[in-house]
Amino acid sequence: MDTMHFGTCSWKYESWDGLVYEPGSSKRYLAQYANTYDSVEVDRWFWSLGKRSYGLPDPHDVREYDQDTPDSFKFTIKCPNTLTLPFSYQSKTEPNPWFLDAEVFYRFIETLEPLIPKIGLLMFQFGYLNRSMFKDRDEFLESLDRFFSLLPDSLPYAVELRNPAWMDTSYFSFLEERQIGPVLLSGYWMDDLDTQLQRAGSHLHSPFCVRLHGEDRKEIEKESGGKWDRILESHDQELIAIAPRLVKLAQEGKVIYINVNNHYEGSAPLTISKLMNYLRETEADDVRI
Repeated sequence: MDTMHFGTCSWKYESWDGLVYEPGSSKRYLAQYANTYDSVEVDRWFWSLGKRSYGLPDPHDVREYDQDTPDSFKFTIKCPNTLTLPFSYQSKTEPNPWFLDAEVFYRFIETLEPLIPKIGLLMFQFGYLNRSMFKDRDEFLESLDRFFSLLPDSLPYAVELRNPAWMDTSYFSFLEERQIGPVLLSGYWMDDLDTQLQRAGSHLHSPFCVRLHGEDRKEIEKESGGKWDRILESHDQELIAIAPRLVKLAQEGKVIYINVNNHYEGSAPLTISKLMNYLRETEADDVRI
């Protein structure tokens, strides 16, 4: 499983004491986190679009993230929603002037300069795109093609769509041809991950990301009471189903980032432990066969 990178969606949770962090430790959370996992998803820079302007990362935070992690550590970074929201802040009709704007992307990347060697993926998260935004998928993909043609080839990109009907084999082929990885999401009306992996077939450009996100945030947040240290809603069936596919892809040399949210089962660290066990069992079965 050398090409699989396990990480969580964010990392600042006091309830992970004993799971990830040493109780009472004075070390910063990320520095402790990096002793257990080799990657993490950063979403704090995603929420950037304002009413009349947009935000960029604080250089101090970027330097701190670099200082707190070893050279081998990888960040999967959600790019600003300034780039991925078709409409302006809290509007359903006013176009966002910075949607898929390459100049904004370059400004964003400039702020990340110290972290560039540690970037595993730059993820572009789009919501549910409908006909009020694009007449059809082809129009969206044409816009995406123009945008990526302006970006540097040296960086690893991935795209997350939340339109299961748009994610057929031709969609994965489109990404593969442009050397863009898909983000396969569990949650938000998406097909189950096993179906998504089957549909992608041989067209999974590497690196790509599997995001174990979850469905009803409000319900699980209420049930957790803000403590993310136990399994609240088991997704063993999905984890068992995808384990053989992930093992096979890793054996083929595909680089896979597995990003787990607390909202998926109630505790991202415990979900990662479960999935790693299923992956080991799959590998052991393969050896016995």
